[in-house]
Amino acid sequence: MKRFVILFCAALLAGRAFAAYSPEALPNPQQEARALALQKELRCVVCQGESLDESGAPLAADLRRLIRARIAAGDSDEAVKQYLIARYGDFILMKPPLDPDTYLLWFGPLGVLLMGGCAVAVIVLRARRRSTNA
Repeated sequence: MKRFVILFCAALLAGRAFAAYSPEALPNPQQEARALALQKELRCVVCQGESLDESGAPLAADLRRLIRARIAAGDSDEAVKQYLIARYGDFILMKPPLDPDTYLLWFGPLGVLLMGGCAVAVIVLRARRRSTNA
């Protein structure tokens, strides 16, 4: 059983290493560095919590290839970002801009947290009233 667990963990680590490996690396080290930096700034639209650099999803691999192709074609980093924003919206950015269209992305989690806190407060107050009235 111990061997199975060790082999399973090794297989997981090996699979993750191969998923992150990019055989389409650009020959120019400066362009490759730009591509890697962009991959870290852009979100995987499938995984949603991971950057393109971290994701093993097939769509993320396609987007990594697209980024490299556009950089190789001479696009600037901003042009690549704008291209992807036009296709996927501001959600593709790991740090979306703060504007009226993205208020939900920025303040949605805070709103959910406040609603949960209010719900807990109401439940606690009702429980206290019941215990004092009983």
